Amino acid sequence: MRKHKHTHRGAAISFVFFSLLFFLLFGRFVYLQATGVADGQVLAVEAQKRYLKKQTLEAKRGTIFDRDGEIIAEDIPSYTIAAILDPNMPQHVTDPEETARKLAPLLNMNVADVERILKKKANQVEFGPNGRGISQTLKQKIEELKLPGITFVRDSKRFYPNGTFASYVVGYAQKDEATNRVEGKMGIEKQFDEQLKEKDGEIKYESDPKGFKLPYADEQIVPPQNGKNVYLTIDKHIQTFLEDAMNAVEKQYEPKKIIAIVADPKTGAILAMSTRPSFDPNKRNIENYFNDAISYPYEPGSTMKIFTLAAAVNEGVFQPNETYQSGSYQVGPHRIRDHNKVGWGQITFLEGVQRSSNVAFAKIVREKLGEDRFLQYLHRFHFNEPTGIELPGEKTGNILYRYPIEKVTTGFGQGTSVTPIQQIQAATAIANGGKMMKPYVVDRIVDPESGKTVMKHEPTVVDTPISKQTAEKVLDILETVVTSEKGTGRPYQIEGYRVAGKTGTAQIPDPKGGYLTGHQNYIFSFLGMAPRENPRLIMYVAVQQPNISYTETGAAPVSMIFNSVMKSSLQYLNIQPTVEKKRVKKEKSISLPSYVGQSVEQATQSLKNQGLHVTIIGKGTKVRAQFPKAGEHIVAPDRVLLQTDGNAMMPDVTGWSLRDVMKLAELLQLKPSFIGSGYVFRQNITPGAVVKPDDYLIVELAKPSEIDKKQQTNTEQQETDGPVD
Repeated sequence: MRKHKHTHRGAAISFVFFSLLFFLLFGRFVYLQATGVADGQVLAVEAQKRYLKKQTLEAKRGTIFDRDGEIIAEDIPSYTIAAILDPNMPQHVTDPEETARKLAPLLNMNVADVERILKKKANQVEFGPNGRGISQTLKQKIEELKLPGITFVRDSKRFYPNGTFASYVVGYAQKDEATNRVEGKMGIEKQFDEQLKEKDGEIKYESDPKGFKLPYADEQIVPPQNGKNVYLTIDKHIQTFLEDAMNAVEKQYEPKKIIAIVADPKTGAILAMSTRPSFDPNKRNIENYFNDAISYPYEPGSTMKIFTLAAAVNEGVFQPNETYQSGSYQVGPHRIRDHNKVGWGQITFLEGVQRSSNVAFAKIVREKLGEDRFLQYLHRFHFNEPTGIELPGEKTGNILYRYPIEKVTTGFGQGTSVTPIQQIQAATAIANGGKMMKPYVVDRIVDPESGKTVMKHEPTVVDTPISKQTAEKVLDILETVVTSEKGTGRPYQIEGYRVAGKTGTAQIPDPKGGYLTGHQNYIFSFLGMAPRENPRLIMYVAVQQPNISYTETGAAPVSMIFNSVMKSSLQYLNIQPTVEKKRVKKEKSISLPSYVGQSVEQATQSLKNQGLHVTIIGKGTKVRAQFPKAGEHIVAPDRVLLQTDGNAMMPDVTGWSLRDVMKLAELLQLKPSFIGSGYVFRQNITPGAVVKPDDYLIVELAKPSEIDKKQQTNTEQQETDGPVD
């Protein structure tokens, strides 16, 4: 009986305990059902985290192109190298010393540093900046070593295929370590970062505990948004001409700075812009973080006389044949002197312009125009405000106009400071019939998904500071600066083309007061336009403190850049030399019929009968294409290209003009590149080789007098070194 009592009591206690436990669990269940919260965590969210998988859909930053669609900046695949150190993983680093010894040279790191990273107490490690941005080629080299535990994470990086090329215009972009996003840091990359910036998408789906997508599970897709593409006004060929010429001057003369801009005066489009020192945006070896072409105000020197002259002509107070006494001119307690100190005696104002007489322009400002009227023209040419070009960091100069001496010296470019881009903008009025065009570097912005142009730049007339008649008269006078025996611009003559322009020799302020002295301590410059009869290009070049000898003038390095770039650019744009235009007027032009479909023999004979040169491209028997095309007018003995059926074969272009080479490139859809000026003496594609569209054609040109010498040098090199590819 006693035992029975204890049994019932135990059963009762158990019943009560399990009943309480049941109600506790039931209450907990009801609570969870009602609230969906456990220990402060929302259960639905936690379940979603565990079973809802998310993958990133990578977007691409917008590409930057030149005016013709050549890539200047783009995203390319890259990799980050990592090492798995977790011994529980099937593939992990087993020999840190051996791995470090083989890996360090490829990452350009010390063996000891790599070994230290590989011995860290971590499951996985990376190798810092040297291990990021790995190219496909380097990745393959590392993979060939077959190092256990070394793996790669796919990424992308910003790549600039041309290296040092309009670097301060394009700028650069790089990944921010904090945000892990690519951001523009300079130039167009910074200015148009919002347009270029991409936005990654993502895909979400439900999975099983192992991460596999569940059957019939719904997908939530947020598509990636690629950045918009930016098309610049920069012309890759003209920019290349400029970079090459500046490299040559930098190497030969070692100046402190070089600044150069090439623009289309009809629209204000910047076709080329560069400075030295420069940098490679892939390496970011940057010495100067400012684009001197827009951010460096300085006293321009005599190039400023262009605008003083334009003001005087526009006001009708410039009398070219009126004479004055050169040498010196008194302004209050100050005496202004010509650059040769003594002047040239009694000369005309036209000769004063040609000789770049400071006295002539001091008298124009003070006695002809009047200081107040001249200030109005400085404002008309907008030297008092920035141009508004779409680049970060533009600065404006400072018009010093407090004292009589400052007002006069401004007329010949001393005291007052301006930027190179301000001078380019003002000079468009001279080259464009009085209409001053706003400079710009972005032609359009395009949405890559839809192909829709979201922004298109239209040429903008900023002001009309002078009349069309004034612009023509000023061009005539500036041409004599280049052509006259007395002109300071004689070094800037270009064979076959008429050039109008003005030289400048600007003093450099001494930090201790006054100006630096010495043969080299100037900013030498030239602002020129060509061809004079209808200026298509305007170019400003400034070279600061070049290492010139006492027998050289500052024009030597400046003309080395201006002449080669201007001539090559005019030829590239297929602007015929003046002498050829005169010949076209005198000689009868020929309207070409269509030779397509005719036999090569028949077409060749017909063309030769008209006195034309004929070049056959290919070994077929029928004419498939011709250049110039049917209906175009040419003059004997111009060259006509006939492409036959079958493979296109490269002709021997030795002795051809650049104009003829451009015809060939257009006919065969080749990508041309030129070195030098004159006529072809070397080509990269062997005559007779089969060519395809988009092949690169590189030709070297020289003046006829230099070709024999260069060919002889090439022959000697081949005899010494063997064949050259």
